[in-house]
Amino acid sequence: MTEMPSPDAIKVWARLMRVSRQLMERAEEALKEGGLPPLAWYDVLHELAEAGEGGLRPFQLIERTLFAQYNISRLLARLETDGLVEKLPVADDGRGQTIRITARGRETRRRMWAVYGRSIAELVGGKLSSDELSMISELLGQLRHPPAAD
Repeated sequence: MTEMPSPDAIKVWARLMRVSRQLMERAEEALKEGGLPPLAWYDVLHELAEAGEGGLRPFQLIERTLFAQYNISRLLARLETDGLVEKLPVADDGRGQTIRITARGRETRRRMWAVYGRSIAELVGGKLSSDELSMISELLGQLRHPPAAD
């Protein structure tokens, strides 16, 4: 028999889902108002920038982001069309590709971060103390499975 959640667990779940959605929507609005691409683009550009010159294989991007394979394929095609990423062949895998951020992609990411970072500062950092931020970070870290470094 499956254990049912406590009323407190249900309350926390509902708040996490609502707050997460609201924060993401507000960050998306700020990017849109700034004439910038959607947040999904930032996530992919960020992971590629962090990977360095070696880039990432598409399956690695899927592991590092929340996108399904079909979504990442379409997004990468759009980013490539806009000159933000480039696809490079993998020497030992005739069908494989490595995705690498371009200089234009780095500049787009930088412009997006200026708006996205301000949104995080306003929506989270401006509403909670340093101690509260640390506490929430630690508590949310306990919900991750398997534990991973941030």
